[in-house]
Amino acid sequence: MAKKKNSSKIKVAFLGGLGEIGKNLAVIEYEDDIVVIDCGLGFPDEDMFGIDLVIPDTEYLEKNADRVRGIFLTHGHEDHIGALPYVLKNLNVPVYGTRLTIGIIENKLMEHKLDFVPQLRSVSAGDIIEAGSLSVEFIRVNHSIADSCAIAVKTPLGYIVHSGDFKLDLTPIEGDIMDIARLGELGKKGIILLLCESTNAERPGYTPSEKTVGKTLDNIFLRYRKKRIVIATFSSNVHRVQQIIDNSIAYGRKVALTGRSMLNIINAANNLGYMNIPAGTLIDISEINKFKPEQVTVVTTGSQGEPMSALYRMAYSEHDKIVLGNDDLVVLSANAIPGNEKFVNKIVNELTKHGVEVFRDPAFGVHVSGHACAEELKLMHALTKPKYFMPIHGEYKHLAAHRDLAKSMGQSSNNIFLGETGMVLEIDSKKAAWNGTIPSGILLVDGYGVGDVGNIVLRDRRHLAEDGIIIVTAAVAIEEGLILNGPEIVSRGFVYMRENEELIAKLREIAAEGINKALDKHVTEWAQIKKAVSDGMSKYIYQVTKRRPMILPIILDA
Repeated sequence: MAKKKNSSKIKVAFLGGLGEIGKNLAVIEYEDDIVVIDCGLGFPDEDMFGIDLVIPDTEYLEKNADRVRGIFLTHGHEDHIGALPYVLKNLNVPVYGTRLTIGIIENKLMEHKLDFVPQLRSVSAGDIIEAGSLSVEFIRVNHSIADSCAIAVKTPLGYIVHSGDFKLDLTPIEGDIMDIARLGELGKKGIILLLCESTNAERPGYTPSEKTVGKTLDNIFLRYRKKRIVIATFSSNVHRVQQIIDNSIAYGRKVALTGRSMLNIINAANNLGYMNIPAGTLIDISEINKFKPEQVTVVTTGSQGEPMSALYRMAYSEHDKIVLGNDDLVVLSANAIPGNEKFVNKIVNELTKHGVEVFRDPAFGVHVSGHACAEELKLMHALTKPKYFMPIHGEYKHLAAHRDLAKSMGQSSNNIFLGETGMVLEIDSKKAAWNGTIPSGILLVDGYGVGDVGNIVLRDRRHLAEDGIIIVTAAVAIEEGLILNGPEIVSRGFVYMRENEELIAKLREIAAEGINKALDKHVTEWAQIKKAVSDGMSKYIYQVTKRRPMILPIILDA
């Protein structure tokens, strides 16, 4: 994707969202114009010790910032907008999204305090934004968050359609159904490339309507009139929260919200008119003990078992406002994201220990997906009739299932492209083919640090987590060749020192021997003395324990 002009070629690449769940970011380039679609984050793997978030490496965009015409957002979920506060610090370009999406971003950016005013621009479904030689159209779709859109990029060679996350919901909670007619019109005009989400490509049939959850909730409220009901769901699913509020009102309950993201998003959605919450319905979480259990519904974050989420703190009796027990029913109104199952199970077990009854999907129908199943994906293909197709947004198994589905619809295998992060798909008037890569990768977010934790630091953290650390301290008079103090041994995460006094004494002896041998040879380089200590200790520890703790010698010149 070099800067050299070539008016007959479009280039498409992804900096995230291929072969993984999350971190969605697409790059579409034509001549001197670049359009970016979405800017999401991912969550750390188990071996990323201490890492909070994972975001795409946007080095390529930063180096070509003068050509980036904007970041265009399909909807307000974290895996599509969560990296924005970090990316905008080095890439101050216009950001386009629907009103709720922009409202969520505004709240998010308040926490990050950028040193400039970001260019946030609100659009509506149907709007078309000029982006140099390209134009970008927002097309209404249904998803598990309001104001979701697909995006169509008009190029000189035809349209590129990016589906965003979508489902076909013929009875949506808010607004109209997916704009099938517009997608069909674009299909007739000529769609050169379809980029379509693949999350549920393995699932047959259709995704149920969000309204089916409302019926299930109504049955729960009717059956459990005497209990306080605590419902954990995604904070961004304002339609789900609206149904919870509607049922609570119908059964004479007040509603308390807890969890920072829940409060931020629901307040933004309510202020922007996406929700209908009658005055007096919401109460502060600190007021719930003023009411009987059957008079209160609590809506909380933590449906994924996230440590320190509101539900997690409730389960482990660490929440300062809520104590759960026999009078409570907890409803997990969300599916566990792949990899989070064990965290969810831990919370369920802890809640059950406290006598709390727990409902979770799929047994009770308290959740429906926001993503299209196989028949809905077929509909997208039938409407758009793309010349070329690239499955996106999913692990490799999802992308492969979507490839097979497209083939069953008559798409030629030669026109289907399963890509990886950084690979460039080049399209001209005659063909499409992979052609090189752009810089890509991940940046790790640890607290306020972005990118300062890399592979070496992670390797050390993994080493510490698996084998622990031994710290050796000694003071020496290097000119006299004498040990003046120590060596002293401190063990953390390796062995409990009081129960392993013989081992610690032996290690102290080996450390002293290593220092003395180095001093006898008139070694004056501190690094060589430390190496002599760590080598001798490492060899002995492995012989005795078959473990390899990190050894940190601290030798001081006295």
